[in-house]
Amino acid sequence: MPRHAAAPCAPHRPGFHARQRGRLTLGPLLALLVLAGGLFLAWWLISQPPRVERRAPAEAPPPLVDVVTAHQRAAAPSLHGFGRVQAEREAHLSSRIAGQLLEFAPNTLPGMVVEAGAPLARMDDTDLRLALRDAEAGLAQAQAQLAMERGEQQRAQSEYQSFGRNLPADRRALVLREPQLRVAEAEVERATTARDRARLDLQRTTLTAPWRGMVQSRLLGAGSEVSNGTELLHLVDVTRFWVRVSLPGEALGWLDAATDDTPGSQVTISSRSWPAGHERLGELIAVLPTLEENGLQAQLLVAVDDPLGLEQGSPALRLGDMARLDFATRPREGLFVLPVAALRPGDEIWVLDDEDRLRRRQVAVLHRGDERVLIEQGLEEDQRIVISQLGQPREGMRLRARIADSERPAGAVREPTS
Repeated sequence: MPRHAAAPCAPHRPGFHARQRGRLTLGPLLALLVLAGGLFLAWWLISQPPRVERRAPAEAPPPLVDVVTAHQRAAAPSLHGFGRVQAEREAHLSSRIAGQLLEFAPNTLPGMVVEAGAPLARMDDTDLRLALRDAEAGLAQAQAQLAMERGEQQRAQSEYQSFGRNLPADRRALVLREPQLRVAEAEVERATTARDRARLDLQRTTLTAPWRGMVQSRLLGAGSEVSNGTELLHLVDVTRFWVRVSLPGEALGWLDAATDDTPGSQVTISSRSWPAGHERLGELIAVLPTLEENGLQAQLLVAVDDPLGLEQGSPALRLGDMARLDFATRPREGLFVLPVAALRPGDEIWVLDDEDRLRRRQVAVLHRGDERVLIEQGLEEDQRIVISQLGQPREGMRLRARIADSERPAGAVREPTS
């Protein structure tokens, strides 16, 4: 059999296996080093804060504020108040005789206007007519007695003259029947008075209106038995009403009450019950001597003629109505008129100087209204007054001025806020 040739064996090289083992050990080590380096680099990058370039902050613009310009002029405050309407004159008409109330006149109804002297009610006059006839008869009898006594006196005068003697004055008066004549004359006077009283009582059976007024109410019905002084009707004068209003005491310096020679301040009156735009005119006639108890305010009386509008066709001003009154005030010279927003606590005003910096000024306030204040001292002409609110106002802080809308001419464009 043929013999197979033996495979050649790898040559034996010294250090070959050692190099192979060295390669296997160095590779993992390098991988670990690379991984560790990467982790360290990542940690370093993460731990380092970002670097931001710092720039100087931009300066904030000064606050923008609304301003108005101060001007001296003649001015007066707007004064108004609310008052209750009351009657200037009213009467509870009473019967001046006793008897039966027969009837009221047809126009004597609540809400009806009656003229002065118009009959309102009629009492039963039967007994009074009889009393008048009796009084007239008594007067006729007394007059007859007087005539007879005058005849007797003439006879006594003739006898005394024929007697031819002068008697003392007291005895001569008796002879001439002078006492009897005075008694007869007194009886005539007494009978005349009784006749006149009976005639007056008969006239009083008809109750008449003392002045032009409106019947407020009838207090009794026809057929009632009344005595002297029993109230029958409540009548209110319709020629003039009063409105009683309270105002602060300082308001009196701007108003004038009516006197015998001069009229009082004019007052415009309105009511919520009237159509929109309707007004009435009144006159301040008096300032009452007492103050209102609650607010210690002055009380004023305003008169309104023809309050029910019977002659002018104006809206009616009813008794008990609550009306608004706007007073025409007397102006004063040299005042500064500013919006109420310009006045700060402590009567302080913020002024913007020529360098647009804030300056504080103490002022003398003459009047504080709902929308305007009147300044008497502390300001100068053409000063710019700040009316806007500021969060932290400081003396000398820089501001930007903008004309307030209320002071801007019509059609002007408002400056943007930014």
